[in-house]
Amino acid sequence: MVKVEKNEKGNSITKGDLTKVFWRSFPLQACFNYERMQNVGFCYSLLPIFKKLYPKKEDMSAALKRHLEFFNTTPQTVTFITGACIALEEQNAKADGNFDMSSIAALKAALMGPIAGIGDSFFWGTFRIIAAGIGCSLATHGSILGPILFLLIFNIPHYMARYYGLKIGYKGGIEFIANAQESGMVGILTNCAKVMGLCVVGAMIASMVKFTIPFTISITGATIKVQSIFDQILPSVLPLILTFIIYMLLKKGIKTTHVMFGLIIIGILGSYIGVL
Repeated sequence: MVKVEKNEKGNSITKGDLTKVFWRSFPLQACFNYERMQNVGFCYSLLPIFKKLYPKKEDMSAALKRHLEFFNTTPQTVTFITGACIALEEQNAKADGNFDMSSIAALKAALMGPIAGIGDSFFWGTFRIIAAGIGCSLATHGSILGPILFLLIFNIPHYMARYYGLKIGYKGGIEFIANAQESGMVGILTNCAKVMGLCVVGAMIASMVKFTIPFTISITGATIKVQSIFDQILPSVLPLILTFIIYMLLKKGIKTTHVMFGLIIIGILGSYIGVL
């Protein structure tokens, strides 16, 4: 065990210290690398805490090395882990060497996966899709509210998760995450997020994918549009079929650029011939 010298001014973490960590958490991926990923950004966010807790250079160096190990999670929810680490570092600084510092690394390793799973489901799988669907729909009609709502819908939950996540993590993040997993709340919330995201994707397909057939059929003098027949069976069924075909092609490993250029060529040729 390494004996830590206590700060003469007192090493209790204040609200101001947490606020500094909150703002420093934003450039988490500024120094992203493929060896240890977000380790530099995570360590940078904790510097104000280290300066307060560890007045001795040796203790500061040891703390920096502890948090320069491999780290990777969802940026929007990283402060849950940051807050829990601050609580453990504070305990370490007050323990006079009677603290197992390996537990800090173990905590980070244990929380990275669950926090990333929750964060990815909500922010990349739900809020981003909802924000893009609403924003793009308004933007295609020339409304300035499109980009504004896109930023607001995504970033309001993002900022709230960062701010309150830091407080929850500091005050009892370990117990909160453990209880949430044991009760099954994490699984329920994740499934709800997936359902919501799929609903938004379905709405985006119906409103934003344009695929119609201009064919007409003449029966006893009456002209019937083929497109209206498909719409009566299921509105926007052709865009749905096209979306599933593209999805199958991507699942088979065909590159996105090849699919995109293929659609452009088919669209031009189909429009020229009169099929589309």
